[in-house]
Amino acid sequence: MPLSGGLTNQNYLVTAPAGRFVVRVSSKDAELLSIDRRVEYENSRLAAAAGVGAPVVAYLPGDGVLVVGYLEGRTLQDTDFDEPEMIGRVAQACRRLHSGPRFVSDFDMMTIHRRYLRLVTERGFRIPPDYLDYQEAVGRIEDALAVRREPTVPCNNDLLAGNFIDNGSKIWIIDYEYAGNNDPCFELGNLASECHLSLDQLAELVSAYYGTLLRNKIARARLHGMMSNYGWTLWASIQDATSEIDFDFWAWGTAKYEAARAAFADSSFDELLTDVRRED
Repeated sequence: MPLSGGLTNQNYLVTAPAGRFVVRVSSKDAELLSIDRRVEYENSRLAAAAGVGAPVVAYLPGDGVLVVGYLEGRTLQDTDFDEPEMIGRVAQACRRLHSGPRFVSDFDMMTIHRRYLRLVTERGFRIPPDYLDYQEAVGRIEDALAVRREPTVPCNNDLLAGNFIDNGSKIWIIDYEYAGNNDPCFELGNLASECHLSLDQLAELVSAYYGTLLRNKIARARLHGMMSNYGWTLWASIQDATSEIDFDFWAWGTAKYEAARAAFADSSFDELLTDVRRED
């Protein structure tokens, strides 16, 4: 039975005598998006070992197929983050993943952004007309984040609401296409962006993750969230030009870009660049 969701693969629920499984069939253009299916398989195994990912049952590299165990529970939606204690529970799930075995790969949005930009430029894929106007702002973010580098931890790096499964007592994290060792504040900032959290909710998420309110970590997550939106805009450009999936990637990417552009232009931008350098 086909499962909804998945913008770079097709997912199927398979029921067999041994149980229920999810079969993921990858698209042929995954490499354009910096997805390595072998790495996805290895990191999925490590996430399962951490007790937060679905068990990996099989991997068929020649066919681009990954089979994982089916997790019982409800798939979260953005509105679920309004529920009492949900943000704290999600922060706990992230900490569980981040405390697990290191992944076999690294992920850095600055590097991904440059790779995507080179690709869309070389191939002439369309991007928002004023996209390059914000490269100077990106450089300022990169410089500010480098002042107090965070140790990297195993991150999912794609935590939209649909990648959380809640069985009532535990929240699982699925889909490790973009998984890699990364700054934990990217995980939190990207999560806030993907799940459309308010600034107050983002502050609650970061505080729940670290156990206390830290202005520098909140600023760090917000800046990573800006880069998330700005970088994934190019992901959408590539998908718009190459994907055979019936989805409006251009509209999706435009929404990401407008969010990034608004954040770059916001009066708080310079303050965030200052706060991220703080020692608190």
